[in-house]
Amino acid sequence: MAKAIQTKKAPQAIGPYSQAIDLGDLVFVSGQIPINPETGEIASGIEDQTAQVMKNIEAILHEASITFTDVVKFTIYITNMDDFATVNQVYSAYLTEPYPARATVEVSRLPKGVNIEMDVIAKR
Repeated sequence: MAKAIQTKKAPQAIGPYSQAIDLGDLVFVSGQIPINPETGEIASGIEDQTAQVMKNIEAILHEASITFTDVVKFTIYITNMDDFATVNQVYSAYLTEPYPARATVEVSRLPKGVNIEMDVIAKR
């Protein structure tokens, strides 16, 4: 049975979706953008935006009683592939080996004009 995961420590959904869905064995975290949940402000610069996205994902995982070590797949959407190295540097600070599977895709636009969005799949 699907259960919605909801925390005030991550931005609230800006559309008709859940922050995450817990299926028991798997948790699917919706795409997170770099909104600070306390202020509603969008982080500036790709380094700060990446860090805020990781913090938002971490808060949702925590609400589901799991951590980044349980994540098996990341999808990263960025608006400029020139930011790839910076994203990797910030992203890797939150993870340990074995690293999750990952796809990184350059897109033309993201919600609210941000530079990065990520979604994850985690296992229990």
